[in-house]
Amino acid sequence: MKHDGISRRAMIQGATALGALGAATGGVVAQGSKPAALPPRREFVIRGANVLSMDAKIGDLATGDVHVRNGEIVAVGAKLSAPGATVIDGKGMICMPGFIDTHWHLWTSMFRPYVRADINELGYFPVSNRLGQHMAPQDSYRSVKLGVAEAMSAGVTTVHNWAHNIRSPEHADAELSALRDTGIRSRFAYGPAQGMPDTQPMDFGGMARVQKTWMTASGKTSGDGLLTMGICSRNVGAMSIGGAARGVLTIEQTKADWTGARKLGLPITLHTSGPSPIKALEDAGLLGPDVQLIHALLTTPEERAILKNRAVSYSLAPVGEARRPSQVGVIQLGELLDAGVKVSLSTDHTTNYNCDPFNGMRILFALHQHRLNNKPPLSVKRLVQLATLDGAVDLGIADKTGSLTPGKRADMILVRTTDINMAPIGDPYEALVSMAQPTNVDTVIVDGRVLRRAGKFVAMDHRKVVQEARDAASALQAKAKFPA
Repeated sequence: MKHDGISRRAMIQGATALGALGAATGGVVAQGSKPAALPPRREFVIRGANVLSMDAKIGDLATGDVHVRNGEIVAVGAKLSAPGATVIDGKGMICMPGFIDTHWHLWTSMFRPYVRADINELGYFPVSNRLGQHMAPQDSYRSVKLGVAEAMSAGVTTVHNWAHNIRSPEHADAELSALRDTGIRSRFAYGPAQGMPDTQPMDFGGMARVQKTWMTASGKTSGDGLLTMGICSRNVGAMSIGGAARGVLTIEQTKADWTGARKLGLPITLHTSGPSPIKALEDAGLLGPDVQLIHALLTTPEERAILKNRAVSYSLAPVGEARRPSQVGVIQLGELLDAGVKVSLSTDHTTNYNCDPFNGMRILFALHQHRLNNKPPLSVKRLVQLATLDGAVDLGIADKTGSLTPGKRADMILVRTTDINMAPIGDPYEALVSMAQPTNVDTVIVDGRVLRRAGKFVAMDHRKVVQEARDAASALQAKAKFPA
């Protein structure tokens, strides 16, 4: 047996030409730039790892193997027979599904030099709104790529790209190209542009164009299955956080936007950072299983019952939400779980904190114990499920990913347990929630492609990604005459 021990392309300028991708990208139709080369999908077997499958039928294996062929999980078990497959040594590591991040504004990633957590005028909302209105498509590309690089380094294999600064068709193509070129699994949520008038309808023509040029004939997924699509809606009613910067619609305006999205078969996601709009949305007949809400801070028991009955999901962003003033509300994880509402975890943005799914789980657990005395009971294993399988359920891709189940796509990570902050390891779930950090993520695999190995990118030049984002941020600052 064998043992296992990107450069940026020319970006979109002006009108873009359509071109079909090669077999490596599954026949997706690209806009403008040639796709980056990604590592090939190979047959391999991870041996001797502590396997956390997140599949109730398979369970966990203290010492187990995972066999992958052509991007698909073939088998999970002990001492699997896999003649000819490359062996990846999993000894001293946890093998688990990759994290699924269900809400992240990747286009803001390069604003880190300018956002301050302790100065309101330089907070996330004013900075992203001001600079966002000056972004060119190449800026969007570089910022999304920077965010995805950090996501992968932290063990994220699927991201919901909340793209609420689509200023032109080229901006949409730029963000899509960045997702494609990194090889991550993703949902692209097509949104409005920063500064867009509330009276302006969403760009349904642009959404239909993306479906036609980036998706298969069904309009549901890209040819390789890595990319799906939805919309991010502008806010509904009064907002206490970021309202004017993100648009605030009436119920009638919201109904028009959501009706247009549903005609295209696109799922909908919406921030609820203020007085809860759930009852108004229910009265208008707008809620359903295609709706994902963000930031559960002020829901009532009646509203949670509505969400359960309508199969609406809620994405929590624990790091950012924990920083919000108490009058804005509290993170209602316990209430949502008790009511049977679908819940998932997300990063939100990385302008003044980093992507760290381990820390997100840790904060949620601490706040749940502090505020509710661990009632309902919340185990560390349940938290890991929220960050993996439940994210796949939220995004409607649990048939493809979220657990190490034969027949699903091979989206998985290896986490070292021999590092000083982890060793000696006891219960693996306790170690992940209470002690792990992104630096412990050794290997990241998406759709059977090994994208990171031994803590390093296999194909992506991360130094170049950082330098290009830094250059773009500096030029954008000058263009916007910021902060003057």
